[in-house]
Amino acid sequence: MYDFIQKFHSGWAYLALLLLVFAVINSFMGMSSKKEFTAKDRKIALFGLIGAHIQLLVGLFLYFVSPLGHALLGEMKDAAARLTSLEHPLINIIAIVLITIGWSKHKKADNGTAKFKSIAIFYGLGLLLILSRIPWSLWFAK
Repeated sequence: MYDFIQKFHSGWAYLALLLLVFAVINSFMGMSSKKEFTAKDRKIALFGLIGAHIQLLVGLFLYFVSPLGHALLGEMKDAAARLTSLEHPLINIIAIVLITIGWSKHKKADNGTAKFKSIAIFYGLGLLLILSRIPWSLWFAK
């Protein structure tokens, strides 16, 4: 079961990143063109939010059942161990919080430009944090 969850977490990451990138690009385009925020734009942002939250839940479950997370927790001098056991989970939780704040702020905004701006800024910051803490060496090793 651990292997399935690990593969699901890795596979879902591609979809979650794609959805976030799409939401950020859509928001920047909407903000720059000053177009009206439509139901389609809301759904794009919502799918990015849902994809990120599913990735977080699967990742947290994986972290607590993983022998890797428990075994490496005491080895903070090793950069790779620190990345997978501390930095990756902590920074990604912060990133999901930022994405969630962006979703909440967009709902309170009164015009399309402000809605796009909230999503672009907070989803963009979350995406940058996620990309900064992906264990790329593990992704490309498989």
